[in-house]
Amino acid sequence: MERLNLQGWLPIRIWQQAGEWLVDWCWFGDTPLHQPFFREAVDAALRLPFNQAFRRQTPLAVLGEWRAISPGLAPSAFIFHASRCGSTLISQMLAQLDNHIVISEPPPLDTLLRSDLPAAEHRSAIAGLLSAYGQRRRGVEQRLVIKLDAWNIAELPLLRECFAQTPWMFLSRDPLEIAVSHARRPGMHMVPGMIGASGLDDGLPFDGREAYIARRLGRLLEMAAAHCRDYEGLAVNYRELPGAMAGRLAEFFALDAVQREQVFAAVGRHAKQPTEVFVGDSQSKRREASPQLRESVERWARGPYEALGGGFSVDSDDAIASRLAPTIDLQ
Repeated sequence: MERLNLQGWLPIRIWQQAGEWLVDWCWFGDTPLHQPFFREAVDAALRLPFNQAFRRQTPLAVLGEWRAISPGLAPSAFIFHASRCGSTLISQMLAQLDNHIVISEPPPLDTLLRSDLPAAEHRSAIAGLLSAYGQRRRGVEQRLVIKLDAWNIAELPLLRECFAQTPWMFLSRDPLEIAVSHARRPGMHMVPGMIGASGLDDGLPFDGREAYIARRLGRLLEMAAAHCRDYEGLAVNYRELPGAMAGRLAEFFALDAVQREQVFAAVGRHAKQPTEVFVGDSQSKRREASPQLRESVERWARGPYEALGGGFSVDSDDAIASRLAPTIDLQ
Protein backbone atom coordinates (compact mmCIF):
# COMPACT_ATOMS: atom_id res chain seq x y z
CA MET A 1 0.00 0.00 0.00
CA GLU A 2 1.28 3.46 -0.90
CA ARG A 3 2.43 5.47 2.11
CA LEU A 4 0.16 8.42 2.91
CA ASN A 5 1.79 11.70 1.88
CA LEU A 6 -0.10 14.98 2.26
CA GLN A 7 2.94 17.23 2.36
CA GLY A 8 1.97 20.62 0.94
CA TRP A 9 -1.77 19.92 1.24
CA LEU A 10 -4.09 21.62 3.75
CA PRO A 11 -7.67 20.74 4.74
CA ILE A 12 -10.10 23.31 3.36
CA ARG A 13 -13.49 21.71 3.99
CA ILE A 14 -14.99 19.10 6.29
CA TRP A 15 -18.50 17.88 5.73
CA GLN A 16 -20.79 14.90 6.17
CA GLN A 17 -22.13 12.89 3.25
CA ALA A 18 -24.39 9.87 3.62
CA GLY A 19 -23.34 9.53 7.25
CA GLU A 20 -19.59 9.68 6.51
CA TRP A 21 -17.36 12.59 7.44
CA LEU A 22 -15.04 13.68 4.62
CA VAL A 23 -12.16 16.12 4.18
CA ASP A 24 -11.35 18.20 1.11
CA TRP A 25 -7.67 19.06 0.70
CA CYS A 26 -6.05 21.79 -1.38
CA TRP A 27 -2.45 22.07 -2.56
CA PHE A 28 -0.60 25.05 -1.04
CA GLY A 29 2.96 23.79 -1.45
CA ASP A 30 5.24 26.05 0.57
CA THR A 31 3.14 29.20 0.06
CA PRO A 32 2.78 31.07 3.38
CA LEU A 33 -0.66 32.12 4.60
CA HIS A 34 -0.52 35.92 4.76
CA GLN A 35 -4.16 36.72 3.95
CA PRO A 36 -6.37 38.17 6.71
CA PHE A 37 -8.63 35.09 6.62
CA PHE A 38 -7.99 31.44 5.81
CA ARG A 39 -10.86 31.36 3.33
CA GLU A 40 -9.09 34.07 1.29
CA ALA A 41 -5.94 31.95 1.15
CA VAL A 42 -8.09 29.04 0.00
CA ASP A 43 -9.70 31.14 -2.74
CA ALA A 44 -6.25 32.14 -4.01
CA ALA A 45 -4.97 28.56 -3.94
CA LEU A 46 -8.02 27.20 -5.77
CA ARG A 47 -7.26 29.51 -8.69
CA LEU A 48 -3.98 27.69 -9.31
CA PRO A 49 -4.16 25.47 -12.41
CA PHE A 50 -2.97 22.46 -10.39
CA ASN A 51 -5.86 22.76 -7.94
CA GLN A 52 -8.34 23.19 -10.75
CA ALA A 53 -7.15 19.91 -12.25
CA PHE A 54 -6.43 17.86 -9.12
CA ARG A 55 -8.32 17.56 -5.84
CA ARG A 56 -7.90 15.23 -2.88
CA GLN A 57 -10.73 13.96 -0.75
CA THR A 58 -10.26 11.62 2.20
CA PRO A 59 -12.20 10.14 5.11
CA LEU A 60 -11.99 12.13 8.35
CA ALA A 61 -9.80 9.45 9.94
CA VAL A 62 -6.97 10.41 7.59
CA LEU A 63 -6.41 13.52 9.71
CA GLY A 64 -5.28 11.30 12.57
CA GLU A 65 -3.26 9.06 10.27
CA TRP A 66 -1.39 12.03 8.79
CA ARG A 67 -0.73 13.38 12.27
CA ALA A 68 0.84 10.05 13.26
CA ILE A 69 3.05 10.01 10.15
CA SER A 70 3.96 13.70 10.12
CA PRO A 71 3.20 15.48 13.41
CA GLY A 72 2.73 19.19 12.90
CA LEU A 73 3.47 21.98 15.32
CA ALA A 74 1.23 21.99 18.36
CA PRO A 75 -0.79 25.21 18.75
CA SER A 76 1.19 27.93 20.51
CA ALA A 77 -1.81 30.16 21.20
CA PHE A 78 -5.52 30.52 20.51
CA ILE A 79 -7.13 33.88 19.78
CA PHE A 80 -10.79 34.21 20.72
CA HIS A 81 -12.62 37.49 20.20
CA ALA A 82 -15.91 39.35 20.29
CA SER A 83 -15.72 40.21 16.55
CA ARG A 84 -15.03 43.65 15.04
CA CYS A 85 -12.57 44.33 17.84
CA GLY A 86 -9.03 44.08 16.43
CA SER A 87 -8.38 40.34 16.33
CA THR A 88 -7.54 40.50 12.62
CA LEU A 89 -4.98 43.20 13.39
CA ILE A 90 -3.29 40.86 15.87
CA SER A 91 -3.28 37.93 13.46
CA GLN A 92 -1.94 40.10 10.64
CA MET A 93 0.83 41.43 12.88
CA LEU A 94 1.87 37.88 13.72
CA ALA A 95 1.70 36.92 10.04
CA GLN A 96 4.65 39.27 9.47
CA LEU A 97 6.87 36.70 11.20
CA ASP A 98 8.38 34.01 8.98
CA ASN A 99 8.51 31.46 11.79
CA HIS A 100 4.79 31.79 12.58
CA ILE A 101 1.91 29.93 10.98
CA VAL A 102 -1.25 31.96 11.52
CA ILE A 103 -4.55 30.31 10.64
CA SER A 104 -7.42 32.77 10.85
CA GLU A 105 -10.98 31.49 11.28
CA PRO A 106 -10.66 28.25 9.28
CA PRO A 107 -14.15 26.91 8.46
CA PRO A 108 -13.09 23.25 8.91
CA LEU A 109 -12.26 23.91 12.56
CA ASP A 110 -15.64 25.53 13.18
CA THR A 111 -17.32 22.55 11.52
CA LEU A 112 -15.49 20.09 13.75
CA LEU A 113 -15.95 22.04 16.96
CA ARG A 114 -19.72 22.19 16.46
CA SER A 115 -20.10 18.64 15.15
CA ASP A 116 -21.76 15.78 17.03
CA LEU A 117 -18.93 13.29 16.65
CA PRO A 118 -18.34 10.77 19.47
CA ALA A 119 -16.01 12.22 22.11
CA ALA A 120 -12.83 10.28 21.31
CA GLU A 121 -13.24 10.68 17.55
CA HIS A 122 -14.08 14.34 18.08
CA ARG A 123 -10.86 15.08 19.95
CA SER A 124 -8.77 13.03 17.53
CA ALA A 125 -10.17 14.87 14.51
CA ILE A 126 -9.55 18.30 16.05
CA ALA A 127 -5.98 17.38 16.97
CA GLY A 128 -5.42 15.94 13.50
CA LEU A 129 -6.79 19.04 11.79
CA LEU A 130 -4.55 21.41 13.72
CA SER A 131 -1.58 19.12 13.15
CA ALA A 132 -2.26 19.39 9.42
CA TYR A 133 -2.31 23.18 9.70
CA GLY A 134 0.89 23.05 11.75
CA GLN A 135 2.96 21.29 9.08
CA ARG A 136 6.34 22.96 8.57
CA ARG A 137 5.83 23.42 4.85
CA ARG A 138 8.77 25.84 4.45
CA GLY A 139 10.98 24.34 7.13
CA VAL A 140 11.35 27.53 9.21
CA GLU A 141 8.06 27.52 11.10
CA GLN A 142 8.25 27.27 14.88
CA ARG A 143 4.88 28.48 16.17
CA LEU A 144 1.24 27.91 15.24
CA VAL A 145 -1.40 30.49 16.18
CA ILE A 146 -5.09 29.82 15.58
CA LYS A 147 -7.70 32.58 15.49
CA LEU A 148 -11.20 31.19 15.87
CA ASP A 149 -14.59 32.47 14.79
CA ALA A 150 -16.25 34.73 17.35
CA TRP A 151 -19.01 32.24 18.17
CA ASN A 152 -16.48 29.48 18.90
CA ILE A 153 -16.04 30.85 22.42
CA ALA A 154 -18.87 28.41 23.23
CA GLU A 155 -16.60 25.52 22.23
CA LEU A 156 -13.59 26.61 24.27
CA PRO A 157 -14.05 23.83 26.89
CA LEU A 158 -13.83 21.23 24.11
CA LEU A 159 -10.71 22.84 22.68
CA ARG A 160 -9.18 22.86 26.16
CA GLU A 161 -9.79 19.11 26.38
CA CYS A 162 -7.59 18.72 23.30
CA PHE A 163 -4.96 21.35 24.16
CA ALA A 164 -5.07 21.95 27.89
CA GLN A 165 -1.65 23.63 28.02
CA THR A 166 -2.10 26.02 25.09
CA PRO A 167 -2.54 29.63 26.27
CA TRP A 168 -5.54 31.52 24.97
CA MET A 169 -6.75 35.09 24.94
CA PHE A 170 -10.06 36.83 24.45
CA LEU A 171 -10.18 40.23 22.77
CA SER A 172 -13.13 42.52 23.34
CA ARG A 173 -14.18 46.07 22.62
CA ASP A 174 -16.83 48.44 23.89
CA PRO A 175 -20.01 46.54 22.96
CA LEU A 176 -21.70 49.63 21.56
CA GLU A 177 -18.93 49.99 18.96
CA ILE A 178 -19.16 46.30 18.07
CA ALA A 179 -22.95 46.50 17.82
CA VAL A 180 -22.82 49.52 15.51
CA SER A 181 -20.42 47.66 13.23
CA HIS A 182 -22.84 44.73 13.00
CA ALA A 183 -25.79 47.07 12.49
CA ARG A 184 -23.92 48.53 9.50
CA ARG A 185 -22.83 45.18 8.07
CA PRO A 186 -23.85 42.16 10.14
CA GLY A 187 -21.45 39.31 10.63
CA MET A 188 -22.64 35.79 9.95
CA HIS A 189 -23.48 35.13 13.59
CA MET A 190 -25.64 38.25 13.73
CA VAL A 191 -28.01 37.05 10.99
CA PRO A 192 -30.72 34.67 12.28
CA GLY A 193 -30.10 31.13 11.05
CA MET A 194 -26.93 31.97 9.11
CA ILE A 195 -24.53 29.78 11.11
CA GLY A 196 -27.06 27.22 12.31
CA ALA A 197 -27.38 26.22 15.94
CA SER A 198 -24.66 27.69 18.15
CA GLY A 199 -23.83 28.55 21.72
CA LEU A 200 -25.05 32.09 21.07
CA ASP A 201 -28.67 30.94 20.83
CA ASP A 202 -30.69 32.07 23.85
CA GLY A 203 -34.13 30.67 22.96
CA LEU A 204 -35.78 34.09 22.97
CA PRO A 205 -37.96 35.20 20.03
CA PHE A 206 -36.58 37.62 17.47
CA ASP A 207 -37.59 41.12 18.53
CA GLY A 208 -35.82 43.37 16.06
CA ARG A 209 -32.36 43.47 14.53
CA GLU A 210 -30.73 45.82 17.02
CA ALA A 211 -31.99 43.92 20.06
CA TYR A 212 -30.95 40.64 18.43
CA ILE A 213 -27.40 41.92 17.87
CA ALA A 214 -27.14 43.16 21.46
CA ARG A 215 -28.45 39.87 22.88
CA ARG A 216 -26.06 37.75 20.82
CA LEU A 217 -23.17 40.00 21.73
CA GLY A 218 -24.10 39.90 25.40
CA ARG A 219 -24.28 36.11 25.32
CA LEU A 220 -20.86 35.93 23.68
CA LEU A 221 -19.28 38.28 26.22
CA GLU A 222 -20.95 36.45 29.10
CA MET A 223 -19.42 33.14 28.03
CA ALA A 224 -16.04 34.79 27.51
CA ALA A 225 -16.04 36.27 31.01
CA ALA A 226 -16.92 32.90 32.54
CA HIS A 227 -14.32 31.04 30.50
CA CYS A 228 -11.58 33.58 31.24
CA ARG A 229 -12.27 32.99 34.92
CA ASP A 230 -12.59 29.21 34.75
CA TYR A 231 -9.95 28.41 32.13
CA GLU A 232 -7.35 31.11 32.82
CA GLY A 233 -7.79 33.11 29.64
CA LEU A 234 -6.08 36.44 29.06
CA ALA A 235 -8.67 39.21 28.63
CA VAL A 236 -7.46 41.98 26.31
CA ASN A 237 -9.23 45.16 25.22
CA TYR A 238 -9.19 46.80 21.80
CA ARG A 239 -7.95 50.01 23.42
CA GLU A 240 -4.69 48.29 24.30
CA LEU A 241 -3.90 47.79 20.61
CA PRO A 242 -1.55 47.91 18.91
CA GLY A 243 0.81 48.83 21.75
CA ALA A 244 0.15 45.63 23.71
CA MET A 245 1.99 43.75 20.96
CA ALA A 246 5.15 45.34 22.32
CA GLY A 247 4.14 44.60 25.92
CA ARG A 248 1.97 41.97 27.53
CA LEU A 249 0.80 40.43 24.26
CA ALA A 250 4.41 40.16 23.13
CA GLU A 251 5.00 38.14 26.28
CA PHE A 252 1.85 36.10 25.67
CA PHE A 253 2.99 35.22 22.14
CA ALA A 254 6.62 34.77 23.29
CA LEU A 255 8.01 37.35 20.85
CA ASP A 256 11.67 38.28 21.11
CA ALA A 257 12.98 41.84 20.78
CA VAL A 258 13.43 41.65 17.00
CA GLN A 259 9.98 40.15 16.46
CA ARG A 260 8.40 42.87 18.58
CA GLU A 261 9.64 45.36 16.01
CA GLN A 262 8.77 43.23 13.00
CA VAL A 263 5.11 42.83 13.91
CA PHE A 264 4.54 46.56 13.69
CA ALA A 265 5.05 46.47 9.93
CA ALA A 266 1.30 45.75 9.75
CA VAL A 267 0.28 48.79 11.78
CA GLY A 268 -1.17 51.66 9.81
CA ARG A 269 -2.88 49.36 7.32
CA HIS A 270 -6.47 48.22 7.53
CA ALA A 271 -6.29 44.68 8.92
CA LYS A 272 -9.09 43.24 6.78
CA GLN A 273 -8.07 45.24 3.69
CA PRO A 274 -4.25 45.30 3.81
CA THR A 275 -3.94 47.64 0.83
CA GLU A 276 -5.95 50.34 2.60
CA VAL A 277 -4.74 52.75 5.28
CA PHE A 278 -6.35 52.16 8.67
CA VAL A 279 -8.57 54.93 10.00
CA GLY A 280 -9.86 54.60 13.57
CA ASP A 281 -13.64 54.69 13.95
CA SER A 282 -14.46 54.42 17.65
CA GLN A 283 -15.84 57.92 18.01
CA SER A 284 -17.87 57.82 14.80
CA LYS A 285 -19.43 54.50 15.78
CA ARG A 286 -20.51 55.80 19.14
CA ARG A 287 -22.08 58.86 17.54
CA GLU A 288 -23.89 56.69 15.00
CA ALA A 289 -25.59 54.41 17.54
CA SER A 290 -29.37 54.78 17.66
CA PRO A 291 -31.17 55.23 21.00
CA GLN A 292 -32.67 51.74 20.66
CA LEU A 293 -29.27 50.17 20.05
CA ARG A 294 -27.80 52.02 23.02
CA GLU A 295 -30.62 50.80 25.25
CA SER A 296 -30.29 47.20 24.04
CA VAL A 297 -26.53 47.16 24.51
CA GLU A 298 -26.85 48.54 28.03
CA ARG A 299 -29.43 45.90 28.85
CA TRP A 300 -27.76 42.84 27.38
CA ALA A 301 -24.05 43.44 26.80
CA ARG A 302 -22.71 46.12 29.12
CA GLY A 303 -22.61 43.95 32.24
CA PRO A 304 -20.74 41.02 30.65
CA TYR A 305 -18.30 43.47 29.06
CA GLU A 306 -17.58 45.05 32.44
CA ALA A 307 -17.08 41.57 33.90
CA LEU A 308 -14.25 41.11 31.40
CA GLY A 309 -12.57 44.19 32.82
CA GLY A 310 -13.90 46.42 30.09
CA GLY A 311 -13.99 49.64 32.07
CA PHE A 312 -11.68 51.46 29.71
CA SER A 313 -12.10 55.15 29.17
CA VAL A 314 -13.01 56.21 25.66
CA ASP A 315 -9.83 57.50 24.04
CA SER A 316 -9.39 59.23 20.74
CA ASP A 317 -8.24 57.08 17.85
CA ASP A 318 -4.98 59.04 17.78
CA ALA A 319 -4.37 58.12 21.41
CA ILE A 320 -5.00 54.46 20.64
CA ALA A 321 -2.61 54.52 17.70
CA SER A 322 0.10 56.16 19.81
CA ARG A 323 0.40 53.17 22.16
CA LEU A 324 3.47 51.78 20.43
CA ALA A 325 6.82 50.67 21.74
CA PRO A 326 9.22 53.64 21.93
CA THR A 327 11.62 51.95 19.49
CA ILE A 328 9.01 51.62 16.74
CA ASP A 329 8.95 54.23 13.99
CA LEU A 330 5.88 53.93 11.76
CA GLN A 331 6.70 56.84 9.48
